[in-house]
Amino acid sequence: LDRHDVREDVLVGDHHALEGDRLDWLVALITGLSRSQCVGLIADGHVQIGGRVVTKAALRLTAGQSVSVSVDTTVPEPPSTEPAVEFLVVHEDESVLVINKPAGLVVHPGNGQESGTLSQALAARYPDMADVGDPERPGIVHRLDKSTTGLLVVARTQDAFDDLVGQLAERSVHREYSALVIGHTKPGGVIDAPIGRSQREPTKMALSPRGREAITHYSLDQAFSLPEELSLVSCRLETGRTHQIRVHMSAIGHAVVGDDRYGGLRRDIPIDRPLLHARSLGFVHPTTGDDMQFACDLPTDFQAVLASLS
Repeated sequence: LDRHDVREDVLVGDHHALEGDRLDWLVALITGLSRSQCVGLIADGHVQIGGRVVTKAALRLTAGQSVSVSVDTTVPEPPSTEPAVEFLVVHEDESVLVINKPAGLVVHPGNGQESGTLSQALAARYPDMADVGDPERPGIVHRLDKSTTGLLVVARTQDAFDDLVGQLAERSVHREYSALVIGHTKPGGVIDAPIGRSQREPTKMALSPRGREAITHYSLDQAFSLPEELSLVSCRLETGRTHQIRVHMSAIGHAVVGDDRYGGLRRDIPIDRPLLHARSLGFVHPTTGDDMQFACDLPTDFQAVLASLS
């Protein structure tokens, strides 16, 4: 802990109304942080119950437990706005937005890119979202990699944000991707392997026994033989770790085509990004309770590569 960190404790037995509540909700109550931040705090080992670290955000509390949270009290600066950034809104209402993100657009500032991001463009178009969720990335519930295209949901109110974060934590949000991968895969399977930061290359993710739980379901949609053996697969996320599909498919010998970071570059396939597309998204609307389902077509560069295969 550095000098910005503090420790706050609450005894559940002294607050019987808290009994049965989720741990991430209590951490949000203690710290004043957003639910997504609290889920991250818990997963990263900054929360203890009775002196023991717990990492399950959905854990239900019981009377008599003592919960301790370590938090950084440094207040981040809100992001600048970027009205010039272009993005497609698939759905818009008073509570949520659904975005079809193009390739090359970073979702929020970080990792050396401090401008030209989706979150900054959203802040410019929807200034009422400034105080929703994390002040560094207002409204952002989940993210896609810079090179990945497709659908993601954004919250316009704090209530919607908290509800959607809870749905993600409970794994009830449906997220399905199309990926072109190297080799011929099995008809389908489940990859259940934890993912963490690579010890050799910190900018990469890798399978790691010390990583966070990661589960990917995949199925074969189409197999190709020319110019080489390739497979078009559907991947459904049960969890949402950084680079999850890219790491998992590479780990079973089927790297995503175009992915220079995880072994997917191919001379015969002239593409400068991983061919990974978030094609389907489903969630329960946080205000109306309606079942929301969205789908979007493959981008033109992905379609062009598929058309060149046989």
